Amino acid sequence: MHSSKKKAIAVLSGGLDSTVATTYFHKQYQIHALTFDYGQRSSNREIESSREICKELNIKHTVMDLSWLGKLGKSALTSQDREVPSLKNEELDDKQICDDTARKVWVPGRNIVFTAIATAFAESEDAEIIIVGWDEEEATTFPDNSREFLDAFNQTLGIGTLEGVQIAAPLIDLSKKEIVELGHQIAAPMEFSYSCYMGTEHHCGTCESCMRRKRAFLNSNIEDKTIYE
Repeated sequence: MHSSKKKAIAVLSGGLDSTVATTYFHKQYQIHALTFDYGQRSSNREIESSREICKELNIKHTVMDLSWLGKLGKSALTSQDREVPSLKNEELDDKQICDDTARKVWVPGRNIVFTAIATAFAESEDAEIIIVGWDEEEATTFPDNSREFLDAFNQTLGIGTLEGVQIAAPLIDLSKKEIVELGHQIAAPMEFSYSCYMGTEHHCGTCESCMRRKRAFLNSNIEDKTIYE
């Protein structure tokens, strides 16, 4: 790492979006990536993927235990007695169906908590930005991925931090297909990313996150090197 670089904190889940977003900035910034273990089904695979990605990008990586967060609410991502919904390809553009799916996998305050913690790290390490993978496609059903949320949080940080730390969301106006295309262009290590809600060794291929990933790679004509069940 080069100490002359500006510093950044990345919220890295190990998924497709955060992998591309982190890679987008990694030549410009000395990045410290944070991965949060909140008791999600896929925590082990997400941590494993995040470690591989950080190794590929040669950046610092910290895993944080937020097990208390997973005990809140009734998310299928953190509760083994709730079924993770599966979707068909044609259902990905049905807002009513996706809204229902989003409610089933919603973790209360997740991005608010993650970004607040990243802010504390950013201020303590003199980092200028917090890198996130929020994107337009997921914002249609997850409000904490939206531009409105980004703008509001940055306004809060402008008031509530001494040096005006800001969130950098390079994918905020992009679809999954466009994210894959950008990732390919910047040589993001997408082959190490893990998108599945289920936490199985290989992607299940049927949960909403897997379906969106599969469609994005297919529509972009870029090979997805991940393995599906």
